[in-house]
Amino acid sequence: MLRTPAVICSSLALAVMALGACGDETDTAGTGDTTDVSLSAGSTTVPGTTTTLPTPEVSLPGELPTELVVTDIEVGADREAQEGDRVIVNYVGVLTEDGTEFDNSYEKGQPYPVTLGAGSVIQGWEEGLIGIQAGGIRQLDIPAELGYGDQGSGEVIKPGDAISFVIEAVAVVPATTPEDEPTDLDIQPSSGATEILTEDVRPGEGSVIAEGQTLEVHLIAIRGDNAETLDSTWAGGSPVVVQYAREAMTPRGFYEGLAGMKVGGRRVITIPADQGFGEEGNAQISLPPSTDLILVVDLFATY
Repeated sequence: MLRTPAVICSSLALAVMALGACGDETDTAGTGDTTDVSLSAGSTTVPGTTTTLPTPEVSLPGELPTELVVTDIEVGADREAQEGDRVIVNYVGVLTEDGTEFDNSYEKGQPYPVTLGAGSVIQGWEEGLIGIQAGGIRQLDIPAELGYGDQGSGEVIKPGDAISFVIEAVAVVPATTPEDEPTDLDIQPSSGATEILTEDVRPGEGSVIAEGQTLEVHLIAIRGDNAETLDSTWAGGSPVVVQYAREAMTPRGFYEGLAGMKVGGRRVITIPADQGFGEEGNAQISLPPSTDLILVVDLFATY
């Protein structure tokens, strides 16, 4: 069986996002029995509505692989995945010998997160996903020694079986550490703001946020009246995950302030108290009542 992913949620993530505001640190697709494990929303940290997607066809090779064979069906764009990156994927897996399917994330309607180099997936995935880009589709034909070896997995994968996957990279999220948190921000205090203000201190060059998408972000929360930093998700390392939907996010000004932001960007959002946490403030991040909130948002991926 697959191990259950460890979920990390900061107080800031919980305070500003009502749904799905957690990052995943232990990504385990492909590590064990893939024939009876659920990869549905309840066992991953990728939020959003499940939607069954068409399953791509796996083209069986003429001979069983004796080494890893990587075939790019479609080449993606932007960052190439490297060790430490978090790759969000959809995939279908079959026996190379006869095409018997043993796992399929497309039918389950949820992409799955994999951290490269964490040792949580079979070696064929660890090696075969290096270099893949968002939007890329890749077939991996994997010999048993880079798959499930002499143990097999579940009822379908027998000892010594070669396996083949078609894997689609939905997003590639770069690895971050607490030391990557920006320290050169010039934040001006805000008290009594009457409208949401945004400043793109680093305009992104990727896709624009769209309603209903899943976002991977880092956040810094700053008290408006004195520009004091209250909390930061950077301390947890990995970006946090949130669904961009009006009804799924608090405060309201956070949703509004993200509109039009592009992947790769860094934006400062100033939220008036009446569009933030109002007269009650927010105890989780020590924001006093009736105080403007400033959020510094780094957007790493959308999908």
